[in-house]
Amino acid sequence: MFCVASLVPSPPALIPELGGAAGAAADGDLARLRGAVFEAAGELAGQAKRWIVVGVADSDSVYDSETAGTFRGYGVDIRAGLSATANTENPDPDLPLPVLIGGWLRERVAPDAIAVARLVASDTPAAECLAYGRKLRAELDSATDRYGVLVVGDGAATLSLKAPRYLDPRAEAVQAEIDRALAAGDRTALAALDERLCAELDVAGRPAFQVLAGLFAADAADPRVETFYAAAPFGVAYHASSWLPGGAA
Repeated sequence: MFCVASLVPSPPALIPELGGAAGAAADGDLARLRGAVFEAAGELAGQAKRWIVVGVADSDSVYDSETAGTFRGYGVDIRAGLSATANTENPDPDLPLPVLIGGWLRERVAPDAIAVARLVASDTPAAECLAYGRKLRAELDSATDRYGVLVVGDGAATLSLKAPRYLDPRAEAVQAEIDRALAAGDRTALAALDERLCAELDVAGRPAFQVLAGLFAADAADPRVETFYAAAPFGVAYHASSWLPGGAA
């Protein structure tokens, strides 16, 4: 059965060994972000031993529990796997970042958990993302084991002059609405995110946010959301939260 979803961002700087100069310059920001991400992942760990990692990549893809990768491409050979039996001796050097983040978090907050990853393409239309979330929810609700979903996605990367995609004056208002919708569990607002505008503002997590909305679309009551973090310390919006089905304890 489905019991919880947690939303986390995917900056490689979450990994202390990868913080580098940015970590030294903004240690307090990174500490708060890491703490919030661990809280969100901890909520997942406390509810379920089986995880589905949902993220965004260049194309749809699925990774089983034996998958392992390395952060070598980001500067340090830190390895992470989706289960305790994953082959970290021969890691995939090209594993997408959401899978790496999911594996890294699993190892730190729930080493006994077993995860698989399902990534959706970055250009997936909103309606398909919502349908994907609904289908995943139905699948997990019919399972006998308790399942949690770890949603990995970033907000706008255009919120400051130092942001990866520079400053776009439209980004602040759009991100404010995304943050509001995520904090409120507003499934309708997330479903209505403008695909073209989100692409222009580099809201990389847009498909993942809409899969999250689809997970809860059929519930009569709004999800119970606890937000641990919502800020853009490096010009990229990061959000960490846990979502429980409405009425769940």
